Amino acid sequence: MTVIDPKQPLPVYIQLKNLLIQEIIDGRYGPGDRLPTEQELCAIHHISRTPVNRALTEMADEGIVLRQRRHGSFVNPGWIPPNTPASTLKVIVPEGSWEATVRAAAPPELSLDVVQVGLSDLRQVLVRAVAEGRAPDLAIMDSVWVHEFAASDFLTPLEELDAGWVHDEYEQDFVEPFRSANKFDGRPVAVQAEADVAGIWYRRSDLAAVGHQPPRTWDELATLGRALAQRGTAIPLTLPGGSLAGETATYCLLSLLASNGAGVLGRDAVTLDTAAATECLTFLRELLHAGVVPAESVRYQRHVPIRQLARGQASMAIGGSYDAPALAAAASLTTEHLLDQFGFIAMPAGPRGHAATLAGGMVYGIFRQAASPKQSMRLLRTVTSTEALTRMSKDTWQLAPRRTALQEAAQRSPFVRTTGTMLQQAVVRPSTPPYARVSAQLHALLESVLLERREPQAAAARTADMISAITGLPVA
Repeated sequence: MTVIDPKQPLPVYIQLKNLLIQEIIDGRYGPGDRLPTEQELCAIHHISRTPVNRALTEMADEGIVLRQRRHGSFVNPGWIPPNTPASTLKVIVPEGSWEATVRAAAPPELSLDVVQVGLSDLRQVLVRAVAEGRAPDLAIMDSVWVHEFAASDFLTPLEELDAGWVHDEYEQDFVEPFRSANKFDGRPVAVQAEADVAGIWYRRSDLAAVGHQPPRTWDELATLGRALAQRGTAIPLTLPGGSLAGETATYCLLSLLASNGAGVLGRDAVTLDTAAATECLTFLRELLHAGVVPAESVRYQRHVPIRQLARGQASMAIGGSYDAPALAAAASLTTEHLLDQFGFIAMPAGPRGHAATLAGGMVYGIFRQAASPKQSMRLLRTVTSTEALTRMSKDTWQLAPRRTALQEAAQRSPFVRTTGTMLQQAVVRPSTPPYARVSAQLHALLESVLLERREPQAAAARTADMISAITGLPVA
């Protein structure tokens, strides 16, 4: 923050006036936004009320702000900063509804050049753009890339752009586990755009037909799966079981590990070669032998399991809350009626754990190469406002990553209310710069178990050694 210095020859009220005008030009305060009150400005800058009142009075006389008695001073939407050319922000987003989400929340006077990229190509496109010196101002990316990009200095720490917003809004209102997960070297470098949780989708009528409730433990899941198989269900439990499913396969495996208190990386070591992890893989192998899980799942692409569930080919599917719109569309249901036929639960508890889930999602990041970093920060503030995130959650069924928006959305949607409570027991994917290569090893681990290439303990040990070589961390 710029410090107002009474020892300078420039009067204090002019220093304050210039500071406020610059903050408006930089986008800290947009058209129609309220400036801090006179009392707040006195406290912020440690100055008396007289220069504050004079600064605001002159700004009102010049048409920069509009003063409303007992309400404060507001940036005049009609004021055009002198010598300020119109700038266009370049934004890269995944295909789907993201462009509409950003445009709906963006200030109307901001010009946006939005490029949509397929999710499978997004990381490569962003890395190449940085390498060629043409990175976007802002991008929406998978949260697991944050540490990789930050370690390579792709992203601007947000405190450098708006320390006040980081302190007053980010640290106070954004929820865990995302607030910590999106920090690098202790500083936030990205902001969660939405959140989703992993779990099991199920068809209510199929569970009712065999007289079972949604499973709460591995034992109950196995018993339910066998009952469905005996009833003649083609696929009792489907899942994205290999590399063709990409990150979705890793997402599901990590949620299973979490349900038994297992993980992949600790703070200082690889933690995959453990009895808890081996039990997870052994459980999968047992479900395979019991005819509950199909061996063909190793060849499924990410969208196949949820379509099998929608079409009645499967009774349960390991997936995420993000599958809700696709499931509704494939089952020819409106989202309002989806939960009449389908349910969603956290991963049932293993013998060493508890019902658990994995949380993930997309994030907003501002690049070091941004041509307009201040305006990019302004856009980031608006698209992650409580109002914008509440609207996003209502439209997509995804979870809002800030507390105030999550509470508002939960009042309107039983599904958001249910999945929102699952965040309290959620873990996140390993935060490590070489995450993409770690994830590839986890794909291979899942495939080796389902194809019976290795015994579960040997598969876990080998994968732990490979991840150790990638990360440089020892195996615990």
